[in-house]
Amino acid sequence: MWAIIETGGKQYRVEKSDRLAVEKLAGEIGSNVTFDRVLLLGKKSEEILLGKPYLEKARVQAKILENRKNKKVLVFKYKPKKRYRIKRGHRQEQTVMEITDIQG
Repeated sequence: MWAIIETGGKQYRVEKSDRLAVEKLAGEIGSNVTFDRVLLLGKKSEEILLGKPYLEKARVQAKILENRKNKKVLVFKYKPKKRYRIKRGHRQEQTVMEITDIQG
């Protein structure tokens, strides 16, 4: 069974025992997280359940493995002939989790 969930403004296709890095979630390492924003549920070679926009009874549970920062993204702005140059970096915080159960 697989599902499409929404978290952090993005959508992810997940199956049981998948590891996934998403936008930072509130919670400590080892704690469980439940996602109730399930858009679609599917089984291999069987019917697909589609939500409008979400499925009411569907839940996806995951376990938080670690909190980390993503690779650095550099932003460089300049205006030619004006001595205006700005270089900045940003590292987005992420949560790595493992999908433990899909209910639907």
